[in-house]
Amino acid sequence: MKSISSADNPRFRALLKLAQSSRERRNTGLSLLDGIHLVSAYAEHVGVPGEILLNRDAVGNPEVAQLLARLKTENALVLSDALFRQLSSVATPTGIIGVVPTPRVAIPQQLTGACVWLEAIQDPGNVGSILRSAAAAGIATVCLSPHSVHAWSPRVLRAGMGAHFALDVIEGVDLETLAPHYAGRIVITAVNGGTPLFAVDLTGDVALVFGNEGAGLSPALAALAHETVHIPMPGRAESLNVGAAAAVCLFERVRQSGS
Repeated sequence: MKSISSADNPRFRALLKLAQSSRERRNTGLSLLDGIHLVSAYAEHVGVPGEILLNRDAVGNPEVAQLLARLKTENALVLSDALFRQLSSVATPTGIIGVVPTPRVAIPQQLTGACVWLEAIQDPGNVGSILRSAAAAGIATVCLSPHSVHAWSPRVLRAGMGAHFALDVIEGVDLETLAPHYAGRIVITAVNGGTPLFAVDLTGDVALVFGNEGAGLSPALAALAHETVHIPMPGRAESLNVGAAAAVCLFERVRQSGS
């Protein structure tokens, strides 16, 4: 294995830029998978990462060694602990990072099947949580509007816990343009008004649409919905976090579908 111990090394400088800049990740088309779980999920669903980064302690970690043996890759780079910590996005790194091409799914002209649409959701934790719930609920496709957080940022990847690789994650989708070409029903959520969620048929082809944490859905997109629902809340809370609301809706669909 090759090793790097100097911060002046050109390859390390390129990796550091990739770790610190979302623009760099978009421009290069590369993402960093930080941790054993994410690298394992990528290997299971996609393939071998283009490059593996290790800290020195990880070389002797049995779990990392087992993963490396499974990957059968010789393209690993060992970094000093100090350099590795600069690349890692977690407080306690597991010692392995995969550098992978960011999966790109073309923006569809039309869409079928059950799916989730996210409009201008900004919090990485919310997006990652929704992706995780969508994958667990058997959804195949998640579309994000242009003003949503980058789905492949380190924080979204951590929150998604590998769900990205079980989904078609489509970014930069003009949801208003897509809506008239969607073959199923479009269901949006509201804090007040609309039909109680548990009284609405969510089976079959349905797009569950969730909006910005503060502003909600844009009026233009909301006007294209076939159904508006709210989640009954007998308690004293005013609303649910969008990640929690999405989970409730997704698993109500699972319940109705008898899965």
